[in-house]
Amino acid sequence: MASPAAAASSATGPEGQKLTVSKSSGLDPAGETVTVSGTGYHTEKGIYVAFCVDNGAGRTPTPCVGGVDMSGESGASQWVSSNPPSYGEGLAKPYKGEGHDGSFSVQIKVRAKDANTDCTESGVKCAVITRNDHTRGGDQSQTVRIPVTFQGSGSSTATSTPGAAAPADTTAGAATGGSTTGGGTGGSDKTGDGPLASTGSTALTTGLTAAGLVAAGTGTWLWARRRRSAAHDGRP
Repeated sequence: MASPAAAASSATGPEGQKLTVSKSSGLDPAGETVTVSGTGYHTEKGIYVAFCVDNGAGRTPTPCVGGVDMSGESGASQWVSSNPPSYGEGLAKPYKGEGHDGSFSVQIKVRAKDANTDCTESGVKCAVITRNDHTRGGDQSQTVRIPVTFQGSGSSTATSTPGAAAPADTTAGAATGGSTTGGGTGGSDKTGDGPLASTGSTALTTGLTAAGLVAAGTGTWLWARRRRSAAHDGRP
């Protein structure tokens, strides 16, 4: 089980870089912290580690959810660089290793959307990425992507539980001729109307039938009584 999960959370870059994410599927849309590790990176090129819209091969992944964290406070991204500009000193995390053997391990908080970007929208693909920092903006040599998915089964699971009552509703529907889709999912008013209307109709029919039988019985009794009285009086 461990091997498929590890394979699904790794990707190889254009120059042999290897990027690994501790978790890439079923993440909490509200935000979940993951560990991102990389090896084989060029230590002379600083990178951003972030969660961004994947615009396809050869194109910069952007925009990034949470933006590029230049303050180091939001946790939405990390800046990895062994030779950052002066304003980046103390903010950028240096690589381990030298040359093309640079490695790093950082944590970022991945969430499904912010005020400008929604990775749950149809057609929007987002990924945990590395890309060269702003000092080499057009250089895609260290752009590596790992697609991310979020929890999406919550609503299905919630609706499937009331659905367990469907067999009982189906039986009631078959007996009354009503719809079975109203089931146990908040359609109690609609579901209740069916049996109540059917029961009322049945009661009315039964009442009329009983009244008819009583009337018929009463008429027969009166006719028989008259016959006995006439016989006693000698009338036909």
